Amino acid sequence: MMRAQLHCLCLLTLYLTAGYGQERKFSGPLKPMTFSIFEGQEPSQVIFQFKASPPAVTFKLTGETDGIFQIQPDGLLYHNKALDREIRAVHKLQVSTLDAYGATVEGPVPITIEVKDINDNRPTFLQPNYEGSVRQNSRPGKPFMYVNATDLDDPTTPNGQLIYEIIIQLPKINDVMYFQINNKTGAISLTLEGSRELDPIKNPSYRLVVSVKDMGGQNDHSFSDSTSVNIMVKENIWKAPEPVEIVENSTDPHPIKITQVQWNEPGAQYSLVEKEKLSTLPFSIDQEGGIYVTQPLDREEKDSYVFYAVAKDEMGKPLAFPVEIRVKVKDINDNPPTCPSAVTVFEVQENEDIGSNIGTFIGHDMDEENTANSVLVYKIVDQIPKLPKEGLFLVQTYSGVVQLAGQSLKKQVTPQYNLTIEVSDKDFKTLCHVEINVIDINDQIPIFEKSDYGNLTLAEDTAVGSTILTIRATDTDEPFTGSSKILYRIIQGDSEGRLGIDTDPHTNAGYVIIKKPLDFETVAVHNIVFQAENPEPLVSGVNYNTSSSAKFKLIVTDVNEAPQFSQSIYQAKVREDVAVGTKVGNVTAKDPENLDISYSLRDNTRGWLKIDPATGEIFTTAPLDREAESLYRVQVMATEVGGSSQSSIASFHLTLLDVNDNPPRLAKEYTGLFLCHPLHQEGTLIFEVTDDDQRSFPSPHFSYSLVSESSRNDWEVSRVNGTHAKLSTKHTNFEEGLYSVPIRINDGGRPPLEGVVSLPVTFCTCVEGHCFQPAGHQPGMPTVGMAVGILLTTFLVIGIILAVVFIRIKKNEGKDTVESAQASEAQPLRN
Repeated sequence: MMRAQLHCLCLLTLYLTAGYGQERKFSGPLKPMTFSIFEGQEPSQVIFQFKASPPAVTFKLTGETDGIFQIQPDGLLYHNKALDREIRAVHKLQVSTLDAYGATVEGPVPITIEVKDINDNRPTFLQPNYEGSVRQNSRPGKPFMYVNATDLDDPTTPNGQLIYEIIIQLPKINDVMYFQINNKTGAISLTLEGSRELDPIKNPSYRLVVSVKDMGGQNDHSFSDSTSVNIMVKENIWKAPEPVEIVENSTDPHPIKITQVQWNEPGAQYSLVEKEKLSTLPFSIDQEGGIYVTQPLDREEKDSYVFYAVAKDEMGKPLAFPVEIRVKVKDINDNPPTCPSAVTVFEVQENEDIGSNIGTFIGHDMDEENTANSVLVYKIVDQIPKLPKEGLFLVQTYSGVVQLAGQSLKKQVTPQYNLTIEVSDKDFKTLCHVEINVIDINDQIPIFEKSDYGNLTLAEDTAVGSTILTIRATDTDEPFTGSSKILYRIIQGDSEGRLGIDTDPHTNAGYVIIKKPLDFETVAVHNIVFQAENPEPLVSGVNYNTSSSAKFKLIVTDVNEAPQFSQSIYQAKVREDVAVGTKVGNVTAKDPENLDISYSLRDNTRGWLKIDPATGEIFTTAPLDREAESLYRVQVMATEVGGSSQSSIASFHLTLLDVNDNPPRLAKEYTGLFLCHPLHQEGTLIFEVTDDDQRSFPSPHFSYSLVSESSRNDWEVSRVNGTHAKLSTKHTNFEEGLYSVPIRINDGGRPPLEGVVSLPVTFCTCVEGHCFQPAGHQPGMPTVGMAVGILLTTFLVIGIILAVVFIRIKKNEGKDTVESAQASEAQPLRN
């Protein structure tokens, strides 16, 4: 009894100390309630104070108390031991109220106690050591084993969230990790480097140390565990097989198995992938990895195939990189030789030496090159005609070179031969046709029809392009060949190339034409010698002689020609301020007949120049002005003195160079400059300045100053840019009216010139930003009285004019009536 009282006193002390006496927060009537309590807390913790309603006098607790939860008669619910969520996460309790006789007044009412988790359990691996294996070249990222750990804490809280990590890899080559782990699932797979570098011969096994942490690995107070993982590296059997050879056009039943691939583990799904786009891939693969050819192959259509075998898991994901399959189609002799064309044509010159190569005959075979199936043998089996004898030609057995064998040929005897050549491989024979044309050689020289074409007289002004003579030579070589075609050239008498000769390709006639103007004064007589030649070289021992040349004499007669200037346009430059009489240029002309020449000027519109008629020197006769005309153009006429007085014209262009001879001035007339009166602040006006002289720099260098002292007291002027300046007031005390401001402008030239301008400025009353001036009588404008008088006088004149017109109309009407009556009296009566 004493112990119970002591225990009750301790609870009451804890209850009062902890502040659980606040009814609105820690006490209340009996009703269904849920409480959350962290596990591991100290015992004798008050949970809630229930209030009983009369006639209830005490409380009763039942349910999953586990000897931990108790309730006092006054309704104080508490636990006397620390809770453990891993033993029981939820306690289902019932509370009832009893009266003094022990009868139930209210309840049982459900009370739920939820035990909240704290991190009081460390994660542990299911095994202290793990064993696994992996094939070399396995696909990176595909798991090949798992490690697992458990944690008794609540998995829905960070306390039970586990993170895996590889902390040691042995051996670790070049500090590169070959393995990786999924930090949430514990799945171990290869890295990209591991997929490439693992080799069971170099390192057959690896040891990993894997750690696991709770609290998501993000808390310094998290618990951890570690385990050892031993991994064996197995040889990769997923590799490309050796290249396969398949005999073309096989007659065996298809499909035919040709090779095999195999994934490292059973259950893989196999497929083939093309490397190059084909209309049909003639291969297939079964689910055991067997690869088959599905139809006969033709090497001449395609001599090799490259494709890939792919292994996938049950989810359709690749297990590793595809492996390459190479197939070579093996040739059989299934193609006969073919001729290069229906007829092969060769040419041979007559008189060729025995043994000379005529040409190379090359047959074709579609079978594989450099094998016995494609080795060709050549043989001549027929010659037409057999003149002058049979066996004039032979062909090299393997090279196909056709040679002249019997004797030299003559085109006049037989111009053409036809050969039949047998082309064979080890199984087939083909007959081909060769045509050999005998070509004439250039063993005949051209011979002129006559050696002297006599004399020809032409005026020196005969038109260029005129045909002046036809010449002709003949050649007995084969017509329309390089051996019989004739080219003519002048070898003597025309050193300046004034003549040319064109050949008619059909008749070999030569037409002598004028290529450049003839000139009596240079050469009056040309002794021309022609040479006739072939474009093909003559055969050895044959040379051109005098029969291949001819001559004629060209006599040029004189024609009176106009003088000729040395150039069509003469140009000169001079300063515009040169003195009158200065020589500015010189022109020269020459008369072909060596007559004297007189010079004169035309289009000398400004009269600035004159020319010495004898020497052609040009002088100034008046001051020049570049601003009036910067490029002065005149025409110079050269006329023969004597003879027929022929003349010719050239141009003379005189460029005038500028000098600074024009003072600056205002760019326009300024009549509307104004400032509003009265001034409230200093006013500013902008004006533009120009200079008629030429400027060699981008913008003029004008400077400005005020002329008078009085102006300088009221105004100031300054430069804005190359062409504009600013006039500003220096105070605001101006009277209304017109001011003329004199300004001196310096152009900064060499020598400098100054100009004084007067800038009118009006001070006036402004209305809406415009100058307003009241209307008044101005000179030349009528007054109001004068305007009324003018208007009345105008009306009076108009009235007089109308009256006169009216009276004349009336008089004309009366006259017409009288004439009409007289005409009626004179007209005879008609029945």
